[in-house]
Amino acid sequence: MSELSMTGKPKRRRLAAVLCLTMTFCLAVTLVYWLTPPQAASQTPVQMIPASFADVAAKTSPAVVNISTVKVVKGRQGPFTYRGPSGGPNDPFNDFFERFFGGQMPKKDRKERSLGSGFIIDAEGHIITNNHVVEGADEVIVRLSDEREFQAEVLGRDPKTDLALVKIKSSENLPYLELGDSADLRIGDWVVAIGNPFGLEHTVTAGILSARGRSIGAGPYDDFLQTDASINPGNSGGPLLNLNGDVVGINTAIVAGGQGIGFAIPVNMAKGIVNQLKDKGKVVRGWLGVMIQKITPELAKSFDLKDEKGALVADVTAGGPAEKAGIKRGDVIVRFDGRDIKEWSELPLTVADTPVGKKVDVTVVRDGKEKILKAEIEEMTEEQAAAGTAPEAGADWGLSVQELTPELANRLGLGQDASGVLVTGVADGSPAAEAGLNPGDLILEINRQEITSLSEYQAAMTKISKDGSALFLVRRGSNTLFFTLKNE
Repeated sequence: MSELSMTGKPKRRRLAAVLCLTMTFCLAVTLVYWLTPPQAASQTPVQMIPASFADVAAKTSPAVVNISTVKVVKGRQGPFTYRGPSGGPNDPFNDFFERFFGGQMPKKDRKERSLGSGFIIDAEGHIITNNHVVEGADEVIVRLSDEREFQAEVLGRDPKTDLALVKIKSSENLPYLELGDSADLRIGDWVVAIGNPFGLEHTVTAGILSARGRSIGAGPYDDFLQTDASINPGNSGGPLLNLNGDVVGINTAIVAGGQGIGFAIPVNMAKGIVNQLKDKGKVVRGWLGVMIQKITPELAKSFDLKDEKGALVADVTAGGPAEKAGIKRGDVIVRFDGRDIKEWSELPLTVADTPVGKKVDVTVVRDGKEKILKAEIEEMTEEQAAAGTAPEAGADWGLSVQELTPELANRLGLGQDASGVLVTGVADGSPAAEAGLNPGDLILEINRQEITSLSEYQAAMTKISKDGSALFLVRRGSNTLFFTLKNE
């Protein structure tokens, strides 16, 4: 027994040691598993919410400027000139004449002041802002965050994209921002909006990129970035930044009603425009000479199309590049210069960016078959309307219109079921202006014919004699009104 006991003890010790080592190994493996960070097991790192945006704000704010403008508005001189006994503002007869001849009383010149934002893009003092900030200004003052003020020169403006370039001169160093790449932005990326609306202190808001390629009815080249970073009043022209402090957009518009939705011009679109404004003082765009419209499910069925991709040609300008190339009404442009046209709104932007004189392949679908045509792009003049925005059929009446998109209907508070054609411009002194039509009116009927699309508007306008008259039914706000246009 004693021998067995003596020989059994070493065996039990070895067994206990093995069990101890096994348990230690298992415990170590378990700890490594549980203590390994989740991102180490995945090849895609997760970007967490920034602890603060203060570094971005501190780095970029000095280059964000306040822009104040002064515009002298000339007083209207009516056919009657009245001078009371005193001729002063307290003349008791002034109220009488104002009530009965208010629109005809002579008005004094007055100064209108406005504020906006902008940002410096180089050491030479070039500043990007919105066109509507400096349009018509007789004086432009730029104020930096360090309270330095400069008289600024407007080098050029582009109303179609609401961009403008101004310049200041300084013997001291100027802070400036780097232009980034808006194509790298992904929906959901963090963005920061900065403005300098009062020249006293900056406003900084943060959010994410909510959508891209938005059309809000601002013009023929709508391609906005949408963000929930609040763009405060007076921040128009300020930069939209990524977390590196690079400019990815130019803050331009907000949705009325305080819904917290803002829109910015992509910086990649702005780069080419700014270079042209710097070199030429204006923007030269390519012109194809077509009027286009969105392909609805009903139109796709009518034209026997497989899908709703492309831009439907509603009209072709006589003598323009499209007509020379053989493009016809009813064609669907699906590819332009090697680029697929998925949305109809992509075509005006693509054509505008094409160098004047370049010969391009235009692929159209005609009678269910693809056909490749060659077109030589010409320069779009001020008189020529951009594709799909100002049909020639209404030019003689002083009207510019565009298709009512769901996004635009929502922005204007018209409701999802709204239909018609939106008035985007009324020429001064035109029959449309004389009749009382305004930008923002929604055309519902022409001569008792319902208007639900751009093509129906064009067809109705071509039926009207140039020296005749037309009855328009228009929705303005919550009211529906009739207007008679006379082209005399």
